[in-house]
Amino acid sequence: MNPRITIHPKFVIGEISPRLFSAFLEPIGTMVNGFMYNPKHPTADNQGFRTDVIEALKKTGLPAVRLPGGNFVSAWQWKDSIGPRNQRKVHLDPAWHQYIPNDVGHDEYLQWAEKIGTKSIYTVNLGTGTLQDAMDCVEYTNHEGGTYWSDLRRQNGHDVPYKVKTWCLGNEMDGHWQLGSWEKNPEGYGNLCHEASKAMKWIDESIETVACGSSASFMDHYPEWEQIVMDKCYDTVDYLAIHHYHSAKPGDILSLLGGSHYYEDFINTEAAMLDYLQAKHRSPRKVNISFDEYGAFERPFSPLNPGYGPYNMARSHYKFDPERKYILHDPDNMPEREFPGGDMIKLLSMASVQLALLRHADRVKIGCMTGGLGALCASNHDHVWKAATHHAYMQLMKYAKGISLKTVVDGPTFDLPGYAIDDTSQYTGKNNVPYIDTACAWHEASGTLTVFVINRNQTEAYPIQLDVRGFDGIRTISHYEMYSSDFEKKSSYENDWKQPETNPAAALRDGIATATIKPLSWNVIIFEV
Repeated sequence: MNPRITIHPKFVIGEISPRLFSAFLEPIGTMVNGFMYNPKHPTADNQGFRTDVIEALKKTGLPAVRLPGGNFVSAWQWKDSIGPRNQRKVHLDPAWHQYIPNDVGHDEYLQWAEKIGTKSIYTVNLGTGTLQDAMDCVEYTNHEGGTYWSDLRRQNGHDVPYKVKTWCLGNEMDGHWQLGSWEKNPEGYGNLCHEASKAMKWIDESIETVACGSSASFMDHYPEWEQIVMDKCYDTVDYLAIHHYHSAKPGDILSLLGGSHYYEDFINTEAAMLDYLQAKHRSPRKVNISFDEYGAFERPFSPLNPGYGPYNMARSHYKFDPERKYILHDPDNMPEREFPGGDMIKLLSMASVQLALLRHADRVKIGCMTGGLGALCASNHDHVWKAATHHAYMQLMKYAKGISLKTVVDGPTFDLPGYAIDDTSQYTGKNNVPYIDTACAWHEASGTLTVFVINRNQTEAYPIQLDVRGFDGIRTISHYEMYSSDFEKKSSYENDWKQPETNPAAALRDGIATATIKPLSWNVIIFEV
């Protein structure tokens, strides 16, 4: 049975937020010291930022970046990271066992985002930090002047406010790996979110706030923990943050690309919980979802430790190794890193999650890909280039605008058996998963209907039909595809990945389009209406 995709303007999901295709930044390894900041780099500006990276990212139009973390922020003292660099305090980062010299501090993070032309989504420390720290941070960042903190910002060289709109109230505060974790006290964290959101908004009433939900759907307390949290702060926060990293065994491409269905399960559960609380609170306000950390990648299975029950989650994080040393990352020592798999597997695994978010555009209004900056701008110590992920990411930012429409797919399916990556990441099976993975955007203002298609099948090409008869006046069809017969092929500075190619065989007749979708390929089909 050849796949058939039906699309109709009445199949409305919701409005697509541009911030659905944002990125996440945390100072892990060389992500800050090396990629973002290296004062010895030939392209470094007067702040030590790599301008080759800045110029490459500026061209992408990235809508937003969440910073400066991540687990890192739960011990970060932002007040020690401002002012002259030679007067800043050096701290330990217990989250990643590294020294933080604060060469890149609060102002540098925000100014770097300004330089690449994107908006900052800022995460405050609600681990070891205080309510007053959070209030002072908003005042320093956003208030015009006339107070100690706002005048100090001006003294430190940024006369105008940064006007950061979105503020995350801590990071993964349900996780026992988090310093100052509220894992065992969701009521306490919910009350803190309520008070922090209220106080921060009284400093700047234009901002919006994001409370932490479960760090993964594998948490023993999911979804009860965030229900208790949101019951305490539903009336003051604007978003619930959720995170997920999907993994599959190397070579198990169907499990990797089928992982988008687990993302959808996660989103559906959280949306239903939020709707219940909206009804309980008799509130006209609808709290939406910020999926502000996500990723999908291959990794080997780890040994399992059956019989420990809930302890399995804890034992994976409570590791006290007397031999472990803290590391000071030299920004000029950016070692070459070889990740398993070629460019296409990274593209397809990344894009499959982004299509899942697009299919839930009515509730997911922020999406921050972990590794999204590297997906847009691949780099090493010396150079930047365009990997395959760059092109798919750019197409999503360019064409996934307007309204997300449901796509109805009829065609061949496969079953996913359940599997366990390790003690904490264990997946139930899925039946009848379509080989053809799709999402759709209808931008009425420009008359552009775009269908995004992934073929999950490793061997079969599919001649597909797209039924778009519900749209009046469709004039043209364009089919762009990315495919490689060599799944281990990798891009490099000497070899940018080639741009999506046009497939001239796509045709349109009487509202039915036809196209051939190659195995393990990324496809963008555009209609002019």
